[in-house]
Amino acid sequence: MTDKIIALVDGSIYSASVCEHAAWFAERTDAPVELLHVLGRREGAENADLSGSIRLGARSALLEELAALDEQRAKLVAHRGRAILEDAHGIVERAGVSEITTRLRHGDIVETVAEIEADAAMIVIGKRGEAADFAKGHLGSNLERIVRASHKPVVVAARAFEPIEKVLVAYDGGVSAMKAVDQIARSPIFAGLSVHVVTVGSPTPEVKRGLENARALLEAAGIVAETGVVSGQPDAALGKLVEEADFDMLVMGAYGHSRIRSLIIGSTTTAMIRSCKVPVVLMR
Repeated sequence: MTDKIIALVDGSIYSASVCEHAAWFAERTDAPVELLHVLGRREGAENADLSGSIRLGARSALLEELAALDEQRAKLVAHRGRAILEDAHGIVERAGVSEITTRLRHGDIVETVAEIEADAAMIVIGKRGEAADFAKGHLGSNLERIVRASHKPVVVAARAFEPIEKVLVAYDGGVSAMKAVDQIARSPIFAGLSVHVVTVGSPTPEVKRGLENARALLEAAGIVAETGVVSGQPDAALGKLVEEADFDMLVMGAYGHSRIRSLIIGSTTTAMIRSCKVPVVLMR
């Protein structure tokens, strides 16, 4: 069975884009899509501790009322979650995906993803959650936690989905980078797309040799690839290249010690993902 694509939806302005990106990847890989909405442990339970300040003698009636309100809120939160999943299902279905499942869970989103990602091909998540319009300078609080914890590629969806034809691959010549290129070569996602492999740094003989190896690996898989070297700081250089050359997607390694692969650990990656207007695929 083909590994599924897990799409994390939360009712934010990014949810529709997450669904459309998931559908695009599903169409390229013939994979099923699982839509996941996680209700946090605190949702529906904000009033649970209000009775602590109620005086003796008045507790019984108010405790019953608070319990009823808590129960009603929990039902409303769950109902809203099911409505979000229903809407998401419609978006993915209209995009042409026939095999779709939905899952509503309670708990921590990172723990939930860890539990169900074993048979997943990738995780798709939006840059920000429901407070996106009120926190334009920040990424979603769960994004980096999921990227750090997940063992599968993570797709950070852009705010709006656009057709993907031209892909930029950030490459640093290391083992993890070559592994990412190997994953690209083996994946049907990139078949027929225009792929450009770029290193940020100086065009030394070693860098050129690494890029040539990457190009050869991709072309052996039938993917025509171009290579190049750009100077500057990785976040600024890659962001500028994406915008000026009209790339539709950025692919990079998620971890490592080089300048490019270590980006995800620091604030520079946060800045790059935030400013990048195209989806970012973080390869494992």
